Amino acid sequence: MILLTGATGFLGEFVLKELLKKNYDVTCFVRKTSNLDLINKLNVKYVYGELNDYHSICEALKEKKALINIASLGFGHAPNIINACEEMNITRTIFVSTTGIFTKLNPDSKGIRLEAERLIEKSSLDYTIIRPTMIYGTPKDRNMWRLIKYLKKSNVLPILGDGTYLQQPVNVNDLAFAIVKAYENSVSVKKAYNISGAKALTFNEVIDITAKALGKKVIKIHIPMKLSYRLLKAYEKISKDPKLKAEQVLRLNENKNFSHEEAKKDLEYNPLSFEEGIKHEINN
Repeated sequence: MILLTGATGFLGEFVLKELLKKNYDVTCFVRKTSNLDLINKLNVKYVYGELNDYHSICEALKEKKALINIASLGFGHAPNIINACEEMNITRTIFVSTTGIFTKLNPDSKGIRLEAERLIEKSSLDYTIIRPTMIYGTPKDRNMWRLIKYLKKSNVLPILGDGTYLQQPVNVNDLAFAIVKAYENSVSVKKAYNISGAKALTFNEVIDITAKALGKKVIKIHIPMKLSYRLLKAYEKISKDPKLKAEQVLRLNENKNFSHEEAKKDLEYNPLSFEEGIKHEINN
């Protein structure tokens, strides 16, 4: 039996379906405020709990053989989860992290996630760490769907910077496949994998491919990065609730391309091209 955390989230839904497709016995660890429509529709067992409640994690792990943790490691719950697994003699574990840990910037969540990975690696668990790039695939994603919605309304897109920084978005179906394959394959034990899209693309290429899938031509207006940064710094000073921050300009202009060769070799990972993936998202 597998305990799955984060099952009601965007990625969790696809991991749950992938596990059920392969006839695994799954119990979902959910909060009392979670939307259980999909879990009930799929007739999947669930238990209530909170990741900041050590006792509830231990209770949920009773009689389980493995844990697949889709819930974010960015909230500081890793010590609770790791200690509960060790106490309940659950060795086989999958943890979803992010390639965001490699950023040269220093958001608060970076340190929390790095510490989480450090604790996982020094634990007694037979862990696998999965680090996806930017995830997309349905209108529930918080990444490409925003771009799609914008391009549906406008033919003009301002870009903060020159748009040549690299992206490698990963389709949610491909990511779910990799997570379940890692669980099934013992070669992944004590390893971490970067899970990225088929190939790296510049942000300009991402826009052009998305616009083509929408049947639109888009005019890209590039605003120099330094100017964008200064303008947003000034905006932050006068706004009580800034919708965009200067740090985001730096993040946008940072390369986010990562090789998935290890996953290809160990996990039979063969991701969709972005062209194909974005067409599916738009059609859906």
